[in-house]
Amino acid sequence: MSAHEQFAEDLALHALGVLDGEERTVLEQHLIGCTSCQRELSRLQEAAGWLALSAVGPLPPVRARKRLLQSVAREPQPTRVHAKRPLWSLVIPYGLAGATALLAIFFGSETQGLRHKVASLEQRYLEQQHQLIQARDLVNTFTSQEAKHITLVAVKALPQPQGKAFYVRGTGHLIFLASNMASLPASKAYELWLIPETGAPIPAGVFKPDAHGSATIVNPPLPTGLEAKAFAITIEPEAGSAAPTTQPIMVGAGE
Repeated sequence: MSAHEQFAEDLALHALGVLDGEERTVLEQHLIGCTSCQRELSRLQEAAGWLALSAVGPLPPVRARKRLLQSVAREPQPTRVHAKRPLWSLVIPYGLAGATALLAIFFGSETQGLRHKVASLEQRYLEQQHQLIQARDLVNTFTSQEAKHITLVAVKALPQPQGKAFYVRGTGHLIFLASNMASLPASKAYELWLIPETGAPIPAGVFKPDAHGSATIVNPPLPTGLEAKAFAITIEPEAGSAAPTTQPIMVGAGE
């Protein structure tokens, strides 16, 4: 029996990754100086890869499978005793490993999809909460006992334009409704002003009426707790002004 034949079974077991202990140490020392056994080990490792794939994927080449099975089935040399290992005990772990990998990929994809759905639902919930808060603010501004109802009338105009302001000092919320407003050149716009008890007028929104002369301003940025002596409207550049540049065309005092 040649030295290569002596290690035939150990080479097959080593290709499958199940050779251990002293047998593995002796084989690895032999492989250092034996190119023939090195080539045989390389061929057996390739065949082992095809055999593992056969449990979860396409069938390996018949020649590679047959060569590995023949190597595993060889009888041990007379001077060495090895416990017989059933072939299924070597193949099943590879099949289980492949199935586990496929399950991990499947559930990973499902988990990612659920995360996207949860994130989308959370975003929709936040948007609805924001809309609900805005709706409550509108209702409170219209119905608050603290709200001043201020009607603005035209200084000179026919038909009479009209503006109605609902202002809550404590929150700084303001809803302004205008009607019968005349159209303006493209470069001009109406600007609403809050006239405080003391100090300069405060910008309360720029607007242009629609085809029916109507316009609305809802909750412009205003300071809280500011008492409104009156509201006024001037004609300003389209982008608005920080301070009035023309005489008011509409004025209304608090009721």
